[in-house]
Amino acid sequence: MSPMADIHSETPAAQAHPADSAAAASFAGLLARLDYLGPTEIDSIRQAYRFADEAHLGQKRKNGDPYITHPIAVAAQCAEWKLDAQALMAALMHDAIEDCGVTKEELVERFGAPVAELVDGLTKLEKLEFDSREQNQAESFRKMLLAMAKDVRVILIKLADRTHNMRTMGDMPRSKWKRISSETLEIYAPIAHRLGLNFTYRELQDLSFRFLHPWRYEVLSRALSKSRNRRKDLIARVQDEVERVFIGHGMAVRILGREKTLYSVYRKMDAKHLSFSEVTDIYGFRIIAPELIDCYTGLGILHQLYKPVPGKFRDYVAIPKVNGYQSIHTTLIGPFGTNIEFQLRTHAMDVVAESGVAAHWLYKASEPGSDTSQRLGTQWLQSLLDIQQETHDATEFWDHIKIDLFPDAVYVFTPKSKILSLPRGATVVDFAYAIHSNVGDRAVSARVNGEESALRTELNNGDVVEVVTGDAAEPNPAWLAFAKTGRARSKIRHHLKTLAQDESRQLGERMLLQTVRHEGIAQLPDEHGEHKAAWEKLLRFTGSRNREELVTDIGTGKRIASMIGKKLAVLLADSGLKPDPLLISHERYTSGHNDTASQGVVTLDGSEGVSVQYAPCCKPIPGDRIVGYLGRGEGLMVHAEDCPTGKRLLHRDRERFLEVEWADEPVRAFETTLVVSLHNGKGVLARVASAMAATEADITHVDMGDEPAQNATDIRFTVAVRDRQHLAAVLRRLKRTPSVLKAQRAKSTRT
Repeated sequence: MSPMADIHSETPAAQAHPADSAAAASFAGLLARLDYLGPTEIDSIRQAYRFADEAHLGQKRKNGDPYITHPIAVAAQCAEWKLDAQALMAALMHDAIEDCGVTKEELVERFGAPVAELVDGLTKLEKLEFDSREQNQAESFRKMLLAMAKDVRVILIKLADRTHNMRTMGDMPRSKWKRISSETLEIYAPIAHRLGLNFTYRELQDLSFRFLHPWRYEVLSRALSKSRNRRKDLIARVQDEVERVFIGHGMAVRILGREKTLYSVYRKMDAKHLSFSEVTDIYGFRIIAPELIDCYTGLGILHQLYKPVPGKFRDYVAIPKVNGYQSIHTTLIGPFGTNIEFQLRTHAMDVVAESGVAAHWLYKASEPGSDTSQRLGTQWLQSLLDIQQETHDATEFWDHIKIDLFPDAVYVFTPKSKILSLPRGATVVDFAYAIHSNVGDRAVSARVNGEESALRTELNNGDVVEVVTGDAAEPNPAWLAFAKTGRARSKIRHHLKTLAQDESRQLGERMLLQTVRHEGIAQLPDEHGEHKAAWEKLLRFTGSRNREELVTDIGTGKRIASMIGKKLAVLLADSGLKPDPLLISHERYTSGHNDTASQGVVTLDGSEGVSVQYAPCCKPIPGDRIVGYLGRGEGLMVHAEDCPTGKRLLHRDRERFLEVEWADEPVRAFETTLVVSLHNGKGVLARVASAMAATEADITHVDMGDEPAQNATDIRFTVAVRDRQHLAAVLRRLKRTPSVLKAQRAKSTRT
């Protein structure tokens, strides 16, 4: 046998696959693959086949073949992964509910609940439509991933189904090629990769490439074939030399040739703007060793035979990839100066490398006591459920997940030497949430390799990270700007939403109390006491589930406090709680009969959190006359009284305004914008910044505009000040600064 006989292409689309053969299209061919199952299980699969065959009777594929050939081919692929009998039964019947009018109840009765659940999950996936509309695609994708997280066999069968459909895509109308191929390339191939199904991942990529760009695929395929013939002698020589050196060391290894897939060659050419002749690492070798220690021994033997290329060594055995992949990669300079990649792994690692999460079933079939690969993919699948619990918006869920689908990972260490895998570009915040959500929520700083580091510090391979936490610390909205992992982003958003809801509930409670006081009720009665009936009637009137939801809706502006308060006062009066005339007189006198007074006066000190926002158009500060606008679902927005935007909203939505006032001692500084006109010159900006620092004003943003610098120019500074008196001191200091022509507060802008 020539050495080339051992070379196998990593271009699966170019191979005749077992599931495509005539044997795979017959049930007898499928049965031949089921030697890992017992007689009872095979009999159950035979019954499922008969049921599916009868259900699809008379149906044809696009090429004229009986439709049942498709479910058999899908089941054949699942049998290659050694999936259990339930999965094979579901594969045979995966179209029965949708295409044949079979009910889930009928499947439960005939084949049991587990099989029916698998078929039902697959049916829901079949109904998914991926199109260019982001929201629809996101919702469909969310359903699929959650089905996968519930039972990974669902997505394995779906991937087998998609693979067979792609193999037979040539029978489909050309008008469907682009949509189905794009969907496969963007969604199904990444999922296969994330689950470690490398052969399926490569095949789906190549098939998608073939039908997305038929001409490019054909040209590249011919070029690769010619290159294969030209380099036949080189490959034979390398294989012969490698075999002889291993035999000389008494090592029995299996040596396989390897060739890049067409799509990976095309992607490299496209990304690096290379011609085909400039892609030097098309060919490589895989060495399968008996034991783990033999991999490292073999590495030393190879490095003695050929010189290694600096920087082209990866040890995925010591630090596996996130999908469970393990192998040692090294690139060597072979004969004639050609770069050749070698991969060294054990047989068990090879099974995992090609089959990923499906290796669990392969191991169960060959080594019943082994659980080596049982945990493959489970962490990621569990994280899907965690993110779903905190993220009910489909687009946000899609946002979190798509980063994790392409895990170009970095590997970092805890102080106790535990290895964590994170996406490229991950920061200390991502690391903290990867350890535990409580660590992330309470993170304040970190030490990376023993040095003090900020939470936004990007991590590199080999970093040792220690997170410093504080009992009073909480997630910061600014973290979302640099958090990379879906887990971290969903945890931060979940915390902020919970915080906002708590604050909105407290604000709503205060507003409702102020309103009922205006109606003569001194306190809000308990909803479980003698006035329980009044509360129940109010909740029926508003459609709210409970008091907490009602007051939260008031705090977020979804309901008007004055309307709810007046209705509650009437209901309480009917139940025996009469209004106090003196309280009514006092409240209306102190409110000055203001039209918005019935909403209640809200006092602001800056500690309100995300439920109260200060309008960016006018940036009010303590001392300004202010008004509060209760936006629909947006909480309370505070505007300066003379703000054009606030006036426009008042004219349009007067009932949504309520009276607000500053507390005597606000607890923080507030931002406002200054416009400073100055002469250009060396050091001018530094002098202006120094003048502001002298007055204890913090500069949070500087906008110098896009216009070319003139002799005199305007610069906008966003500064944090305590109140109007502090602002006046800042302006006085600026006006006395050399080179400053004018300094004033920016006027409100319409939004």
